[in-house]
Amino acid sequence: MGRTYTREDVVRRIKEENVRFIRLQFTDMLGTIKNVEIPLSQLDKALDNKMMFDGSSIEGFVRIEESDMYLYPDLDTFVVFPWTSEKGKVARFICDIYKTDGTPFEGDPRYNLKRNLKKMEELGFDAFNIGTEPEFFLFKLDEKGEPSMELNDHGGYFDLAPTDLGENCRRDIVLELEEMGFEIEASHHEVAPGQHEIDFKYSDAVKHADDIQTFKLVVKTIARKHNLHATFMPKPLFGVNGSGMHVNMSLFKNGENAFYNKDGDMGLSKTAFQFIAGIIKHAGSFTAITNPTVNSYKRLVPGYEAPSYIAWSGANRSCLMRIPNSRGISTRVEARSVDPSANPYLALATLLAAGLDGIEKEMTPPPAVDRNIYVMSKEEREENGVHDLPSTLAGALEELKKSDVIVNSLGEHLFEHFIEAKEIEWEMFKTQVHPWEREQYLRTY
Repeated sequence: MGRTYTREDVVRRIKEENVRFIRLQFTDMLGTIKNVEIPLSQLDKALDNKMMFDGSSIEGFVRIEESDMYLYPDLDTFVVFPWTSEKGKVARFICDIYKTDGTPFEGDPRYNLKRNLKKMEELGFDAFNIGTEPEFFLFKLDEKGEPSMELNDHGGYFDLAPTDLGENCRRDIVLELEEMGFEIEASHHEVAPGQHEIDFKYSDAVKHADDIQTFKLVVKTIARKHNLHATFMPKPLFGVNGSGMHVNMSLFKNGENAFYNKDGDMGLSKTAFQFIAGIIKHAGSFTAITNPTVNSYKRLVPGYEAPSYIAWSGANRSCLMRIPNSRGISTRVEARSVDPSANPYLALATLLAAGLDGIEKEMTPPPAVDRNIYVMSKEEREENGVHDLPSTLAGALEELKKSDVIVNSLGEHLFEHFIEAKEIEWEMFKTQVHPWEREQYLRTY
């Protein structure tokens, strides 16, 4: 992670590590990792960008009559999976998707993020740096190896073993990640029983989205070795905190943090305030992307430390946007509504587009809200200009459709396919009879 590889570097490491198989990975529209595994004999073909796959089989890609697509490995994403067999290890590349005419595929989420970063560069910025805090739950596997609803522990925030029985699993995850090149900053038990967080170092947007996908794969793989199931579902349990993926963001210009101004209000630059204003303006519109499942909206409710209102503050954790205390090169803004079911490439693209719109249009954010919004009345929220986030996936999709900025950040292909897939998901949920309904109504009526 974080280094530049040549073709010769890759070949040498494959020999040194006794790699026998290569996975060519990419991410579909819904954020699911896909891969084509090839034997070492096909390495040259892969490195020559000649490996093809059927794009019509992938969610949000193409129709069957235009299905041939090429995988272009990004050499800098080469990594050997440490947990694979010593008799023949498995390595991987993350790939970009290209069409048969040699042009990038518009439905590739990774390409779409790169497309948005080009607009950032046109505005004079060098980098969009990201640090995320993905949370997950650990559940025990049943006798058939399927996920149960039995938690692995009943620990709380920052608890230690023996209360935190997930500690050994979490430690093994950290060791595997470090062996793969991740710089881990912290790992700890989260607020809810069975809930955990591992934080890794910030990086530029494309690399960080790649790292999130790798992180999820490692967490799920190592958890299973401990007879556990790791889930990034936003709200698997009622009555406890859900899992978020707070996104810390900063723009750099000429090698310096463009959000920092030691003489500015709160130590922030005009650019930072404009970026915050863009996020606040478009928050309702990008929520369908940053919180893309029916279940996401069970997390975005008052009382569980997840924001349900659109506001910002320096320290108030009930707001959607928070400004962490660090200044200088570490100056950043934090979006707290995002959850780990989001496709990281699409989520970062829409957040960037929202912030850049604020900069381009020189927006001014509304006043900061430093009170606990959860205890404010509706009238008080209205007086303070605090609006609600969408409360359902259906509502979020309608907000998305209204925003040219967010729609353009996705592009026509991704937007149309995303809306289609998510409207089907909502219809399926809406017409299903749920256990809660039977509990409430079966005996009464």
